[in-house]
Amino acid sequence: MKVHVWVMLKPTVLDPQGQTIQQALVSLGYRSVRDVRQGKFFIIELDGTSREEAEKQIASIARDVLANPVIEEFRFEILD
Repeated sequence: MKVHVWVMLKPTVLDPQGQTIQQALVSLGYRSVRDVRQGKFFIIELDGTSREEAEKQIASIARDVLANPVIEEFRFEILD
Protein backbone atom coordinates (compact mmCIF):
# COMPACT_ATOMS: atom_id res chain seq x y z
CA MET A 1 0.00 0.00 0.00
CA LYS A 2 1.40 3.40 -0.97
CA VAL A 3 0.72 6.57 1.01
CA HIS A 4 1.40 10.17 0.07
CA VAL A 5 1.96 12.57 2.98
CA TRP A 6 2.10 16.36 2.68
CA VAL A 7 3.51 18.48 5.51
CA MET A 8 3.07 22.26 5.33
CA LEU A 9 3.62 25.18 7.64
CA LYS A 10 0.40 26.35 9.27
CA PRO A 11 -1.13 29.36 7.48
CA THR A 12 -0.36 31.58 10.49
CA VAL A 13 3.39 30.73 10.39
CA LEU A 14 5.67 32.89 8.28
CA ASP A 15 7.36 31.03 5.42
CA PRO A 16 10.63 32.82 4.59
CA GLN A 17 11.69 30.14 2.10
CA GLY A 18 8.36 30.45 0.31
CA GLN A 19 8.75 34.24 0.24
CA THR A 20 12.23 33.91 -1.26
CA ILE A 21 10.92 31.56 -3.95
CA GLN A 22 8.05 33.95 -4.72
CA GLN A 23 10.42 36.89 -5.07
CA ALA A 24 12.73 34.86 -7.33
CA LEU A 25 9.81 33.87 -9.55
CA VAL A 26 8.68 37.48 -9.88
CA SER A 27 12.23 38.55 -10.75
CA LEU A 28 12.28 35.85 -13.45
CA GLY A 29 9.21 37.39 -15.05
CA TYR A 30 6.42 35.41 -13.39
CA ARG A 31 4.72 38.56 -12.14
CA SER A 32 1.36 36.91 -11.47
CA VAL A 33 2.82 34.74 -8.65
CA ARG A 34 1.49 36.34 -5.48
CA ASP A 35 2.45 33.81 -2.83
CA VAL A 36 4.42 30.58 -2.42
CA ARG A 37 4.26 28.19 0.51
CA GLN A 38 6.87 25.47 0.57
CA GLY A 39 6.48 22.13 2.29
CA LYS A 40 7.56 18.52 2.40
CA PHE A 41 6.20 15.54 0.47
CA PHE A 42 6.75 11.91 1.48
CA ILE A 43 5.91 8.62 -0.22
CA ILE A 44 5.61 5.76 2.24
CA GLU A 45 4.99 2.14 1.34
CA LEU A 46 3.38 -0.22 3.84
CA ASP A 47 3.20 -4.01 3.72
CA GLY A 48 0.50 -6.31 5.03
CA THR A 49 -1.82 -3.88 6.77
CA SER A 50 -5.49 -3.01 6.46
CA ARG A 51 -6.58 0.41 5.28
CA GLU A 52 -7.84 1.24 8.79
CA GLU A 53 -4.53 0.25 10.39
CA ALA A 54 -2.61 2.15 7.70
CA GLU A 55 -4.58 5.31 8.49
CA LYS A 56 -3.72 4.97 12.19
CA GLN A 57 -0.04 4.28 11.50
CA ILE A 58 0.39 7.11 9.01
CA ALA A 59 -1.41 9.61 11.25
CA SER A 60 0.92 8.62 14.09
CA ILE A 61 4.04 8.74 11.88
CA ALA A 62 3.11 12.14 10.46
CA ARG A 63 2.21 13.63 13.84
CA ASP A 64 5.17 12.18 15.79
CA VAL A 65 7.98 12.08 13.21
CA LEU A 66 7.35 13.98 9.96
CA ALA A 67 5.64 17.15 11.20
CA ASN A 68 6.28 19.60 14.00
CA PRO A 69 2.72 20.02 15.32
CA VAL A 70 3.49 23.44 16.78
CA ILE A 71 4.11 25.03 13.37
CA GLU A 72 3.11 22.42 10.77
CA GLU A 73 0.03 20.55 9.66
CA PHE A 74 -0.23 17.44 7.53
CA ARG A 75 -2.56 15.51 5.32
CA PHE A 76 -2.22 12.14 3.67
CA GLU A 77 -3.75 10.04 0.94
CA ILE A 78 -3.72 6.25 0.85
CA LEU A 79 -3.38 4.86 -2.65
CA ASP A 80 -4.49 1.32 -3.47
